[in-house]
Amino acid sequence: MQGQENIIVGLDIGTTKICAVVGEITGDKINIIGIGTHPSIGLRKGVVVNIESTVESIQKAIEEAELMAGCEISSVYAGIAGGHITGFNSRGIVAIKGPEVTQQDVDRVIDAARAVAIPMDREVIHVIPQEFMIDEQGGIQNPVGMSGVRLEAKIHIVTGAVTSAHNIVKSANRSGLDVCDIVLEPLASGEAVLTNEEKDLGTALMDLGGGTSDLAIFSGKNIKHTFVLALGGSNLTNDISIGLRASMAEAEKIKKKYGTCIPRNVSADETIDVPGMGGRKPRKLQRQILGEILEPRMEEIFSLIKREISRAGMEKIITSGVVLTGGTSLLEGVTDIAESVFDLPTRLGTPRGISGLTDVVNNPMYATGVGLVLYGARNQPKKKFRIRDTNIFNRIMTRMKRWFKEVI
Repeated sequence: MQGQENIIVGLDIGTTKICAVVGEITGDKINIIGIGTHPSIGLRKGVVVNIESTVESIQKAIEEAELMAGCEISSVYAGIAGGHITGFNSRGIVAIKGPEVTQQDVDRVIDAARAVAIPMDREVIHVIPQEFMIDEQGGIQNPVGMSGVRLEAKIHIVTGAVTSAHNIVKSANRSGLDVCDIVLEPLASGEAVLTNEEKDLGTALMDLGGGTSDLAIFSGKNIKHTFVLALGGSNLTNDISIGLRASMAEAEKIKKKYGTCIPRNVSADETIDVPGMGGRKPRKLQRQILGEILEPRMEEIFSLIKREISRAGMEKIITSGVVLTGGTSLLEGVTDIAESVFDLPTRLGTPRGISGLTDVVNNPMYATGVGLVLYGARNQPKKKFRIRDTNIFNRIMTRMKRWFKEVI
């Protein structure tokens, strides 16, 4: 992809699927020109547990995307999630040096705000400015050029486990890719599915994935709070597997084909076929049973997220409601359960603000991949993450010595 500065690739490394989305910048528009997906095997709850399987899945998703887009992919924006992710707010104050605020003053106040003690095993993933204040005057988005004596900044810091972040970068590197940036998945999804009005008024975005359910609260056009819950669609599949005595693969198929979260809306006559395990005969069961398994688990996920929103004191700012995205949000009745738990208007979030293959990506499960492309278009990086093998030089020298011996 060298020389193709207008091509941006988002790589959503999820627990159930790996998805590569290729976007092309044409003027102020972003065309989606390629997409590749492959089942993910080497991750559990958003964290890499088998690097070889993850590399293989990434390579297959990238190959499919390259084929569709007709270009070579060499760098990506990678999404990160998992129970290890934590977000917190911080603030900093500096004196303004000159007659007006300069970019250097803004950089200094952000550095002052991010100067908090972070454990050695954690790494800062994002530092997101929320608002600036000049001499007690708040609500300023860009203070450059304004006059004052004292500049204050409120920021949101997202941190993750160093090993988990490095393993995502390492998996991409082993697949032959540079990582332009690591992006928190709900932050990327917010870029794709939320309108400016929703970001301004206050919205809770919930990305319901396979291994995790991610929360991002937006208000005043900025991110106010982030949270990752290590429960997702895989837990629903596991519940079906135990409840119906079916294999995990069959349980996943049943969930996608017949899954419903509201048993009372299902007719008592509707049945589902459950294949028998170990040579046993297949059985017919009422579809309502499936709803009775899925409903309490979905209620539990939403109740835990609601508890986190209350703990953070954010109930009052999500006035425009809840937006659900991610593959699990496609289950029948999920929006109804969310409305009853949060007592707020709820809608499904699909990618917007793009052109090209819109009919293909117009689905909540592609929100993170498209969001990563949009994030990359708006935040062109100054660096690339590359974890190189430390003893690669020694290995090359050993190989060269061997060659020389063979020649002599």
